[in-house]
Amino acid sequence: MDQDLQKKIADAINNPKNMGEMEGADAVGTVGSANCGDMVRMWLKFKEENGKKVIEKASFQTFGCETAIAVASLATELIRGKTPEEALAMSGEQLAADLGPLPPMKIHCGQLVEGALRSALAPGATAEPKAGTSPANSLLDNFSGNQPSKKIVFLD
Repeated sequence: MDQDLQKKIADAINNPKNMGEMEGADAVGTVGSANCGDMVRMWLKFKEENGKKVIEKASFQTFGCETAIAVASLATELIRGKTPEEALAMSGEQLAADLGPLPPMKIHCGQLVEGALRSALAPGATAEPKAGTSPANSLLDNFSGNQPSKKIVFLD
């Protein structure tokens, strides 16, 4: 991996922006799979500005590699002040652009963040749980919830 990219990722990991759950969010989106271990959840809060609905703030949680954390951190800053339509028009590559070009094996990190953003901005997406379901307030709830227990057996 490029040294400049490694430095930017390390900087984002050491000083992540907007990491954690957001109380009072207007929308939440989650993407990924507990089976493979990569998951991103994004919270969005909107406000009215000049007669338009814009993203006031965003936060995230992730189970994933350092690159996913770095992209999510950058993306939450990048989408602030954008309308939902403007944010939806952004690709994972654009959300990760401040890091520089990602190597092929890390492109999925930008795609995960893009997917969480799209999930939060999907029609009907809210921060409220659907009737008959329990709220999963943290990504850990999704990650560990309803997973069959696994037993590890060491072979001689």
